[in-house]
Parts: sequence; structure tokens; C-alpha cells
Amino acid sequence: MMLQNLHAALFALQDTDYRTFQCRLMPTVDPARVIGIRAPALRRLAKDIRTDASITQAFLTTLPHTYYEENNLHAFLLMCETDFERCIDGIDRFLPYIDNWATCDSLRPPCFARHTAALRPHIDRWLADTHPYAVRFGIEMLMIHYLDAHFTPDTMAAVAAVASEEYYVNMMIAWYFATALAKQWDAALPYLTEHRLSPWVHNKTIQKACESFRVSEGRKQYLRALRR
Repeated sequence: MMLQNLHAALFALQDTDYRTFQCRLMPTVDPARVIGIRAPALRRLAKDIRTDASITQAFLTTLPHTYYEENNLHAFLLMCETDFERCIDGIDRFLPYIDNWATCDSLRPPCFARHTAALRPHIDRWLADTHPYAVRFGIEMLMIHYLDAHFTPDTMAAVAAVASEEYYVNMMIAWYFATALAKQWDAALPYLTEHRLSPWVHNKTIQKACESFRVSEGRKQYLRALRR
């Protein structure tokens, strides 16, 4: 009954025009699984559900979900978790069921920022996973938490060492290195000048860096000359 009520609540938030837009952005997701709900409305629903611990627990332990928005709701509920270990456990149970970039990229638990030392071994596990969205999630966590005060060269090397044929993994590697060029230019640049990345990731990194407002025009001109 809880799931029936939840489905009714989700469809009450449906925006059919937005559904059409979303489906175009997510070619890996069956359109029949997309309701069409804008993120702010889904976040508000997550906060409402979070006030009832029994409903939250029942929903988080019911996997797989039917709808794309249920997966996003799952991600938003996990992000409300303030206990680091419980959050990690929840993410480990959820990652195998993520099947698209949008759900993956929406999962950004705030509690991770307070536990970067403890987080790193878990990221290494995710990078070594066979599931592409576990790998993408791990790279994203390195991009978010380890390119500023907690940056060390080994984190960048760990991303460069990821070998994948998956488009959405390689796109995240490029996104990581484009962000690294904005934040850690001296450390990131040799990965391009010394051709340490695959040609596709190399060129996509340059493209994304040149699209970034955080990279100066002079550096963009230099990067364009490095295209392979």
C-alpha cells in the first residue's frame, strides 16, 4: 500500500512537457519508466517522506524501483542521511540499480564533505567496480571532494587509470579533467601534453575546459592547440 500511495504522489507531480524533455536527455532509460517530475518538486517530496522513518526505510529497502523518478527520490533520501556509515551502506545497496547518468549525478551526499579521509577507500572500491555508474559515481566524488583543499596527485592518477569503453564513464573522466584544469592546472596539464588519456577523453577534456568560464581565454587558446 505504501508503494501504491507513493506512485500516486509521484504521478500527481507529473509534468508531461518536462517528461518529453527528460526522455530526450536520457537515451538509456525506457520512456515508459519516466513520469516527468521536476527536481525541486521531487526534493520536496523526499523531505516530506523523510519525516516518517518507517516509510523511508521501507522505500529504501525496496529495490529495484519501477520508475526513474523513484530512483531519483531514492538518491535524494540518501542525501538526507547525516551518518556517514549509514550513508555508505545505503549507497552500496543502491549503486547496482542506477542505470543512467542523471540519477548518478544527482547523488551528492553532503555528509561526505566531513569525512574525506574515510571516504577515499570507498571511492577506490567504486572505481574498481564492474558497474559503469559505480565507476562514474566514484570519479564524481573525486571531482567534488578532492580537487581543492584535499587534492593530492594520486587522486588524479586514479582517475586517469580508469580504463573503460563506457561512454558515460569516459564522459565523467573528461569532466573531471576539465574541472581539474580549472582548479589544479599545473597538475592536470601534463595529462594532456604527455598524452596520458585516451584520444577521445583527451579531446573531450579540452572541449569541456574551453566551455568553462573558470578557465582563462589564454589557457583555452593553449588547450585548443593540444587537440589530437
